[in-house]
Amino acid sequence: METCARGCAPAVRLCQKLNRLKTLEDDMMATSLKRCLSTLDLTLLGVGGMVGSGLYVLTGTVAKDTVGPAIIISFIIAGFASLLAAFCYAEFGARIPKTGSAYMFTYVSVGEVWAFLIGWNVILENMIGGAAVARAWSGSLDSIFNHAIQNFTETHVMHWDVHFLAHYPDILAAGILVFASFFISFGVQVSSYLNHIFSTISMCVIIFILVFGFILAEPVNWTIDEGGFAPFGLSGILAGSATCFYAFVGFDVIASSSEEAKNPQKSVPIATAISLGLAAAAYILVSTVLTLMVPWHTLDPNSALADAFFRRGYSWAGVIVAIGSICAMNTVLLCNLFSLPRIVYAMAEDGLFFSIFARVNPITKVPVNAILVFGILMATMALVFDLEALVQFLSIGTLLAYTFVAASVIVLRFQPNKTSSKGTASTSPNPSAGPSEGPSESQTINEDSGELKQYESFSDKLQLVERQASTEHRGAGQLKAYWEPYLGKLLGQCEPGEVVGHCVLTIIVSSVSLCVVLEFGTKQLHLPVWSFVTLLVIFSLAYVLSLTLIWLHEPQTSSKTFQVPLVPLTPAASILINIFLMMKLNYLTWIRFTVWIAIGLFVYFGYGIWHSKEGLRELQPKDMAARYVVLPSGSLVETVQSVQPEGQLDASAHHIGPSTAPTSEEFAGNR
Repeated sequence: METCARGCAPAVRLCQKLNRLKTLEDDMMATSLKRCLSTLDLTLLGVGGMVGSGLYVLTGTVAKDTVGPAIIISFIIAGFASLLAAFCYAEFGARIPKTGSAYMFTYVSVGEVWAFLIGWNVILENMIGGAAVARAWSGSLDSIFNHAIQNFTETHVMHWDVHFLAHYPDILAAGILVFASFFISFGVQVSSYLNHIFSTISMCVIIFILVFGFILAEPVNWTIDEGGFAPFGLSGILAGSATCFYAFVGFDVIASSSEEAKNPQKSVPIATAISLGLAAAAYILVSTVLTLMVPWHTLDPNSALADAFFRRGYSWAGVIVAIGSICAMNTVLLCNLFSLPRIVYAMAEDGLFFSIFARVNPITKVPVNAILVFGILMATMALVFDLEALVQFLSIGTLLAYTFVAASVIVLRFQPNKTSSKGTASTSPNPSAGPSEGPSESQTINEDSGELKQYESFSDKLQLVERQASTEHRGAGQLKAYWEPYLGKLLGQCEPGEVVGHCVLTIIVSSVSLCVVLEFGTKQLHLPVWSFVTLLVIFSLAYVLSLTLIWLHEPQTSSKTFQVPLVPLTPAASILINIFLMMKLNYLTWIRFTVWIAIGLFVYFGYGIWHSKEGLRELQPKDMAARYVVLPSGSLVETVQSVQPEGQLDASAHHIGPSTAPTSEEFAGNR
């Protein structure tokens, strides 16, 4: 047995490294960046990230090919699904006002390797998204000049026919990305001012479309003569909702900006709610106007709004629509270039990515290296790659990030508060994440058992650790007192938060299984009806039972920042919706995703795991510390401890009093 234990030790240490959590500073507002963004700035960033080219292209495509005028209902459903994910981002952004968004949230609650993979996917997501928007921006501007730029480039510069490469180098798209990166490197206030200008113009154009469009509206276009309001039925509405969900991707830029917000505890939740509400209203109202102006089955998928005004005899309005489209794409481009370097900076600051990207310009207070390098990489992608085949890759990275953030909300909500050496609450639930993250092991043992009274100092700093006097309200992550007589023997011996962690994993696994059966059970898997129904019942019961078990535990209630309502129901519903949408993606997307993950693991194991600041913090020796413990018999024990690099404890116990003092091994045995 000892040989087996020694043989498994390296694997255990590796698992501990992969799942170590980030240690947060006592002062959450301390940062090397500049806190200057107001609630209005964050709101316009969120609106700019969501209301982009999708408003001018996506509405016409979905209305014509998928759902008809009932696209309004599709946007309502998609907006509600996005709201669930936005709640989770808002809680984390207010509670942990640090840049990094989904990467940071996963790091403080789930583990290091998972956080790295989330950040790795978000990096690619922003790069592809920014490059795709730049090419769409170039195409929209080129169409105003009757494609003169494209014709000139193909004739006089270069033209090729290679798979995965564009037919011609889009110099205009690459140029706008380099130009925008240059401006963003001047500081967050410059980026905010540019976003204010483009967002204001875009919203003015949207108001023009709504006012003029409702004047030209003809209710007959929703009648049965034109196919009716919902020609594709309920299945079309649900399919349209899955597509419309991606129109709201972009609100996470608010959470990415929380480290540069003046008052993130209030600004992040308010900005998230307002921006999502404005974006949903814009999509719903524009879809209403579009399908009332012209029959839905005659829409032009490429330029639905401009074509609708042209067909009603107002071709000049098409120019205004084109201006609004370009400004809207500018805001999305700015949001991509704004959030991407900050995620890279957060990963580099933690030691998981190359340290050159962690440098902040002392004057502009922005990570200039990350902005310029990744701006040039994004421009290169827009210059040479055919991004249509890669755009679907955006969806899987976004949905995976949403899933992990939702799971992190549940995990963190039911984790007990850890106390740092300075006596302030820390968000990280990992007791081994840092040298001064919490009290010594013996103190934790004594608190849980309630049998020992421990003192920090023998003379003047006595601190009594008492047994909980009340059984009505327990600490976070513990079984509620009401259910103790029924489930105490089964769950009472588990560590606080341990059952919740297992239940969250079960929710994810059951959601994946349930969605696989629903999506592929009758078609690709050819399951008989009895097998199909049985699997649905089993996985549904596992999902509901896990939710119930989580609800039976005490949540944290002391937070003064925004909290997601109806936990664990809200984040669990978000997990289920995100996984269902992931199952809708093409198999080629999953292949590309697997390849990208493999590359990310190569980077992590080649660089990140060795330079992780959490790993370096674990290697730092602690000072010797004395603990004085009063046993129930009245004797006093002094325990001297020091933490070695491998986490081993050297403890010596000196007995003072009439009874025999236990050794450090006996303390460990009482856990």
